[in-house]
Amino acid sequence: MATSAPVHPVDEVPPARQLAAFGLQHVLAMYAGAVAVPLIVGGAMKLSPADLAYLITADLLVCGIATLIQCVGFWRFGVRLPIMQGCTFAAVSPMVLIGTTGGGLPAIYGSVIVAGLAIVLLAPVFGRLLRFFPPLVTGTVILVIGISLLPVAGNWAAGGAGSSDFGKPKNLALAAFVLAVVLGVQRFAPVFLSRIAVLIGIVVGLAVAVPFGFTDFGGVGDADWVGVSTPFHFGAPAFEASAIISMLVVALVCMTETTGDFIAVGEMTGRKVDRRSLSDGLRADGLSTVLGGVFNTFPYTAYAQNVGLVGMTRVRSRWVVAVAGGILVVLGLLPKLGAVVAAVPAPVLGGAGLVMFGTVAASGLRTLARVDFEDNHNLTVVAVSVAMGVLPVGVPTIYEKFPDSFQTVMNSGISAGCVTAIVLNLLFNHLPGRVGSPVAEPVGLAAGGVKDGVEKPREEVV
Repeated sequence: MATSAPVHPVDEVPPARQLAAFGLQHVLAMYAGAVAVPLIVGGAMKLSPADLAYLITADLLVCGIATLIQCVGFWRFGVRLPIMQGCTFAAVSPMVLIGTTGGGLPAIYGSVIVAGLAIVLLAPVFGRLLRFFPPLVTGTVILVIGISLLPVAGNWAAGGAGSSDFGKPKNLALAAFVLAVVLGVQRFAPVFLSRIAVLIGIVVGLAVAVPFGFTDFGGVGDADWVGVSTPFHFGAPAFEASAIISMLVVALVCMTETTGDFIAVGEMTGRKVDRRSLSDGLRADGLSTVLGGVFNTFPYTAYAQNVGLVGMTRVRSRWVVAVAGGILVVLGLLPKLGAVVAAVPAPVLGGAGLVMFGTVAASGLRTLARVDFEDNHNLTVVAVSVAMGVLPVGVPTIYEKFPDSFQTVMNSGISAGCVTAIVLNLLFNHLPGRVGSPVAEPVGLAAGGVKDGVEKPREEVV
């Protein structure tokens, strides 16, 4: 009697009830982070509540489409693993800079489209370049991302930059209350609830903010019940060289981060990522980013919090995450939901943002914990890269006398830190050192004394 071949856990389809529950769990785990990017960018550009709501619903819609492409896949697009997609925080600072220095949303979307096309083209060859992006580089970049975004959370907690009541004790008290709720849920709530502590904190904070007059839901009544994001809603894209250069740096960072997420999920699910599947996954990232530029949203990448959720729950089916993508598509077609999210007061977001962005920085430290810092120059690489990344955050006007193209790249702490980390890693770990120095031989796969987590390709480390 013939027997069918066993189905790999990644390809198994759980019962409908479990699909819905696990899929919703993935949505809840990433929802707060997903809406944070359009809130940050739209808020910095002082968009109207209606435009801000439009950005949020467009983002949720493309988040869902990007997740479906990555999990289900078609032809050579999609890694076909349980990977949740969302807007990358790496692009926040460059996009805010582009949008507020005269280029506006059209310049942002032009640079996003070019970056997406670049990812599609670079996907087949990126696997060969992994040795130049070890945890030393990626950990430093992730750490700088978290540090660069913390001032955003601070401005939110104080009431929002430019607000008339900025810094009032009531704003900071509300932010502190939300932070306490998030920490309390993480510490004392059941496991399932602790995984959505940030979202619970926002909901509870909103419930407290309403009776104290923190909120304005006027935009909710004006929003439509159903709406579809149309291409180039904010105008035809503008292709400015300085903005494109900055976004290409972000694309390189995203490819590096996504590669690590793919490899980690492959290990968790028992389906290791090879060069072809890695290329397919990165190609899907590029396609989703192009769609983001067309449909009024931003660059997309794998969400690390959902990678952790796969490891914690041990639910390995990619169809669970595909259902989560479908839920996001539905949410993206409901503009009233976007208007509700846009009405969340800044202090509530500030309390949650301190946890979210601090978690990003902590993730970078966790990656750097795998790096060897003995008898080499790796500490110097991290120290100088973090310093260059924090410099424009602490002194925003430091490069104001430089050309605009230079400012677009270096005024972003993320871009500055990333470029510095890549260059210094090449200088200290991939070029021949002087005789008697800690790095006296060319670094490579065949070089003697190779340190784990530093010179090895990232896939070997993971």
